[in-house]
Amino acid sequence: MRICVFLSAADLDDRYTRPAREFAKLLGKGGHTLVWGGSDVGLMKVVADGVQDAGGRLCGVSVDFLAAKARQGADEMVIARDLAERKKLLLEKADAVVIMVGGTGTLDEATEILELKKHGHTDKPVVLLNTAGFYDGLKQQFRRMEEEGFLPRPLTDLVFFAEEPVGALAYLEESRGLE
Repeated sequence: MRICVFLSAADLDDRYTRPAREFAKLLGKGGHTLVWGGSDVGLMKVVADGVQDAGGRLCGVSVDFLAAKARQGADEMVIARDLAERKKLLLEKADAVVIMVGGTGTLDEATEILELKKHGHTDKPVVLLNTAGFYDGLKQQFRRMEEEGFLPRPLTDLVFFAEEPVGALAYLEESRGLE
């Protein structure tokens, strides 16, 4: 399976890097391909290293203004013109999406895939990996959106919330019939 992971390129502490490394190892050992923003810095590097070290493949999609930070030695690397093209390519190249901890860029990517799902433009499984309770507030906001009628589909049709890496990958494999 080609799994797109939206995540931060920041250098983060162990409460975020440990679960990211664990997820990357599971992804690589499962023979999956990481589709990611292509950067070789911060949490993006942690995940790419983990996938590659565990035998998985790397498919990066960087962007012109970040091309200098793109990972050398990825199995595939595409350089997009801008962030909109990057998001489009990341989603086209993936069978499933995992949203890990991140900032505004990650949030932008997350809401885009959920909006596409909401309108029936994709049926790719989406997992929000809620490492160290990072997305508790967002989870609460999504539930409020659902309860108050802002979502035309049940929240469970749009996204699966996982608290641990093993649950995230198990959900994806099960949704794709790979268990």
